[in-house]
Amino acid sequence: MFLSRVKTKRLIVAAVMCGVTALAWVRAGSPRFASDGTERTEAAGGFEGKEVATLVGAGDIADCKDLSGAEATAALLEKIPGTVMAIGDEAYPDGTAENFACYDKTWGRVKNRTRPALGNHEAHSTGASFYYKYFGAAAGDPKTGYYSYELGSWHVIVLNSECADVGGCSAGSPQEKWLRHDLAEHPVACTVAYWHKPLFSSGAKHGGDPEIQPLWQALYDGNADVVVNGHDHDYERFGPQSPDGKQDLKRGIREFVAGTGGKNHRPFGAPTANSEVRNADTFGVLELTLRGDGYSWRFVSEKGKPFSDSGENQCH
Repeated sequence: MFLSRVKTKRLIVAAVMCGVTALAWVRAGSPRFASDGTERTEAAGGFEGKEVATLVGAGDIADCKDLSGAEATAALLEKIPGTVMAIGDEAYPDGTAENFACYDKTWGRVKNRTRPALGNHEAHSTGASFYYKYFGAAAGDPKTGYYSYELGSWHVIVLNSECADVGGCSAGSPQEKWLRHDLAEHPVACTVAYWHKPLFSSGAKHGGDPEIQPLWQALYDGNADVVVNGHDHDYERFGPQSPDGKQDLKRGIREFVAGTGGKNHRPFGAPTANSEVRNADTFGVLELTLRGDGYSWRFVSEKGKPFSDSGENQCH
């Protein structure tokens, strides 16, 4: 049975596992990657167990013209342990070495625990060459830009929404076939995927990108639970839905747009179907607490802003 509970104020979610209450986040420790790619958090009592992990981040981050937003979100990340997802458009305007120097001043402080996704602004530089140089092996194969890793008991997939640069995103394309193979090779209970351009968005600037639909279809067929994107400079949460935008409380994927990393804000257009929460005036990061049987989410706003959003769901 699909369970959903949403609360509009910040709260602390506790998961009771084997009689032990595990806080959804730990305010101590130094995250690191294990040899198998699993992120672990060193806390007062040792390493965080594989059944609970934290994935936190946003997209659309650092612009050398004004780093105040990126600085505000970087300050949040320094207080939240776990794996950081940088969801594309990390360094404006063109992903050059000079642009990444500004990213490095802010989110670079958590670079050692960041797993990035490629954005269209990084792709302005030939082959996104400095993006791959800056992040190194953490960004996956420079020939593709998509990869996957394990985080706690969850499988995490990072895709490349610059479709033209990787042979397309259509059914039968190299990335779509890789994705289906990866899902088949990792038949775990819970899966989250993130990349830059969303399939669904109420943002007035970009909106949803139908080119991504075959990748959503593959994730849906593989029983994925959560998708996180950026591109539109706002925060938006959708209810569980199918790849054709129909509400699906049994097998639907919940999508978040978190283009709130610090670049700027942009207005919404008309609400897209299944859009549940929207905010376009607050920088912040999306924190996902990943348990063995489900997940909780919390939007952490920049200091001084009252907006919040939180809730939890079971995996499929």
